[in-house]
Amino acid sequence: MKHPNVLFFMADQFRFDAFGRVSPWMRTPNLDRIASAGTLFTNAFSNSLECAPARFSLATGLYAHQTGVWHNHVTTLNPDFASWTQAVEAAGYRTSLFGKAHLHRPQGDLRKDEPLMRRYGFQTVDETTGPPGNARILSNMTALWQARGVWDAFKADMDDRRTLERHYLPRPSSLPLDLYYDVYVPQSAKRYLESLEKGSPWFCWISFGGPHPPRDTPEPYASMYDPNDIPPPLPRMRNADSVRGLVRETFRSGRRGADLSPRQVRAIRADYAGNVSLIDDQIGDVLAAVEARGELDDTVVIFAADHGEMNGDQGAYGKANPFDGSMRIPLIVAPPKSTGPAGAAVCDALVELMDIGATIVDFAGGRAPPLSNARSLRPLVERRDGAFRDFAISEFHEHYVVVTQDWKAEFNERMRPMLLIDRRNDPDEQFDLSRARDMRPILDRLASTLESFLASTPVCEGVTVSKRRKKPR
Repeated sequence: MKHPNVLFFMADQFRFDAFGRVSPWMRTPNLDRIASAGTLFTNAFSNSLECAPARFSLATGLYAHQTGVWHNHVTTLNPDFASWTQAVEAAGYRTSLFGKAHLHRPQGDLRKDEPLMRRYGFQTVDETTGPPGNARILSNMTALWQARGVWDAFKADMDDRRTLERHYLPRPSSLPLDLYYDVYVPQSAKRYLESLEKGSPWFCWISFGGPHPPRDTPEPYASMYDPNDIPPPLPRMRNADSVRGLVRETFRSGRRGADLSPRQVRAIRADYAGNVSLIDDQIGDVLAAVEARGELDDTVVIFAADHGEMNGDQGAYGKANPFDGSMRIPLIVAPPKSTGPAGAAVCDALVELMDIGATIVDFAGGRAPPLSNARSLRPLVERRDGAFRDFAISEFHEHYVVVTQDWKAEFNERMRPMLLIDRRNDPDEQFDLSRARDMRPILDRLASTLESFLASTPVCEGVTVSKRRKKPR
């Protein structure tokens, strides 16, 4: 049996609702096309609320309390620790990564880490960092910027955006469109796919740096959306003065809870939408290249993000909190036409970011890593099974978020409740019910669920090989 190719698009800080199938005002015809050919998961959650811990969970199928990676501290995934990307390579795939991985500590020149990336299971690598890191880390991309005489201007632009106001308020990138990171990465992948000889199946992971800040969408996308036409953000929750935990930290943060004017917020949201549409156009280019090879019908296409972006909802920006804007992610899985059911489907099962790895290994006919907690979405995509997880888990800064179909609760490291949201009756997350006396039985039940979960997922040794390790606060 011939296994399908796998094309995995991943964006950084891409909201669950930032495409046309969910928000009709967004211009994302290519993501909509993928959704029309597969399954859109409406209850997909990141396993953590920052890039590194989320990506470590994706790579290993382990939770932050198992890996020890609770936030974006400097660390490196141990290449001797089994990951799903290694399982895909072992299944006979030609494997590649283009863009951001965030699985190791970048130092000076990413190209020197290609042997490490190959040990992770990537045979072909063109790695970049996130947007801010591109100002100081060499890669194939920044070397090209240097050769074209634009890297110094990019560095100066990043330095100028360090102040609070300039960090958030948009202005177009100093880079020409063809060198912008969300163009360079997919175009490099496209050239690779166009040159790939026919033969054994391939797995290609295209990992965009955007729409992560800074708000530097280049033209013509920077002015694609009129700020006055952008829907307003969700207001701050009614009892915001009494909130605790991660939400309190966000509201009190000078950066993540910045006090911006309505005009500024509209500009930020319009720029974000422009970056999303740029990414969508690039996805369309890559899909066209695969189609020109005659392979699109035999390719699994997946789109997801590592976590979300508040984008002004709740008067907040960035991530690092348990609101849907931060922890809920887009997830679309379109199976090959030769094996998958035809037409669009919407699935409201509770799924997690790490499940993507198990799904890809399943389609590849590989063997899942032995310690992984991830579950393949393939039965749901092929509409063979409606049962899945009873709850989803996200972990950050030694806090735990438990999500069920009805409730979302945050607990601190001492298992004390910090937040409770009624997901059925309060989808905009406007009320924290964690202090309400009549909610005590619900919180007790969710705490018991969490305690059982933690008991069944012990700490794993040897996940990282970090030389320096910061203690979680």
